[in-house]
Amino acid sequence: MKRKLFFAAIAVSLWGSTGAVGVGQQSGQLPKVPQVKYTDYKLKNGLRVLLSVDHSAPVVAVSVTYNVGSRNERPGRTGFAHLFEHMMFQGSGNVGKGEHMLLVQDNGGTMNGTTNKDRTNYFESLPSNQLDLALFLESDRMRSLDISQANLDNQRAVVQEERRQSYDNQPFGGMSEIVDDLAYDSFAYKHSTIGSMKDLNAATLEDVRAFFKTYYAPNNATIAVVGDFNEGDAKKKIEKYFGGIERQPDPPPVEMDEKMGTEERRKTITDPLARQSRFEMSYKTVSGESADAPALQLLSSILNRGRSGRLFKAITDKKLAQGANAGGQYGRGPGLFSFSATLGNNNKAEDVEKAFDEVIASIQDDGVTADEIAKAKTQAISGAIVGGGGGGRGGGGRGGGGGQTALSKANALSQNAVFFNDPGRMNQNLDRILSVTAADIQRVAKKYFVKTNRVIVIAVPESTPDDGGGFR
Repeated sequence: MKRKLFFAAIAVSLWGSTGAVGVGQQSGQLPKVPQVKYTDYKLKNGLRVLLSVDHSAPVVAVSVTYNVGSRNERPGRTGFAHLFEHMMFQGSGNVGKGEHMLLVQDNGGTMNGTTNKDRTNYFESLPSNQLDLALFLESDRMRSLDISQANLDNQRAVVQEERRQSYDNQPFGGMSEIVDDLAYDSFAYKHSTIGSMKDLNAATLEDVRAFFKTYYAPNNATIAVVGDFNEGDAKKKIEKYFGGIERQPDPPPVEMDEKMGTEERRKTITDPLARQSRFEMSYKTVSGESADAPALQLLSSILNRGRSGRLFKAITDKKLAQGANAGGQYGRGPGLFSFSATLGNNNKAEDVEKAFDEVIASIQDDGVTADEIAKAKTQAISGAIVGGGGGGRGGGGRGGGGGQTALSKANALSQNAVFFNDPGRMNQNLDRILSVTAADIQRVAKKYFVKTNRVIVIAVPESTPDDGGGFR
């Protein structure tokens, strides 16, 4: 990380800020980030193992990604994948309640877990002499998670409180759920990851145990180990800790039949917690595997880049809204490319919608400039080398959403394996983005940003007799 400013300077020199040809282009070669080398194999029980040795720092990272997200849930039983993000820290056969966190932290490490529509992952970063600890902890909860009625009741209450804080009791908290419900036709992506209160209340101990047995099995998981270790020793340790865990029947496939929209869908809601109005417009696009995804990623950068971004010039600078942004998500299923804006008291939703439409039309009709592409690619290079780059929510990691820490590489390896059956895809993402042309961006804008393929949700505050009625 000491090289952060140095690498950023290299990125700028390669692409420049005026669209001039850089060093990498003069030689006919695209800029490269260090390739992540790895070993890929499976245990007899089906656990996929990815090992990447890197002795640059005395750190080892372990990432276990399970092939389960809210897309795997069924009607009436939503929120299970996210519930297990909490349940997995409640103890297992040889680890007490809450001890997983304490053991990692007491040994100088960090850990966490995350859930989205497409996967659930758990990870630790520890000093390299603590690889055994990380493997022991992950294997113990995969083998013998403590799924008791007391733990279920406790963590169900925690998740429900999280829902209240993040969704139900937040201004605009429910908008994303409404957007998804309108945009998608298949249940897999139509419902939220956190689940509904009704479904969480209805979950029985038998439901939860069956879900765990089906989806948290070795044959439905990938483990990536990255950092300062000996590969031969790591293979023996992984066999020791995980080899004896029983394989389970393969989970049922996700049933999904999503197509481009055939009619615009709109909804206006009254938000009692809001003091301003908010406008959301989303177009159904593609998965991260699509050849069109890199062009959409670059377009997001062009639209959003601060004062030089198209949305600032078209909306914020003209005071049509307090702020506006756009971006996409590129996971396993069809993503959404969304435009959003928070309106001031004197702003009108129809003016913001018109401005968004004009920005889109200008790209569809006239394309983007060489300068805009150059700046967007510079940002992608910087993000791939020093971390913190774009890439959209739920993307495949690195080269538009990565970084160079052992943990970021472990997460990217395991996620690309689960999403696309290709861990090495993380090494190709930057090249895919840098190969995008102005014609590609214009083409995807024409293809996906059509009115019949979008949903619009507007949230307005409740009016009171003495506040002038707010926005209507």
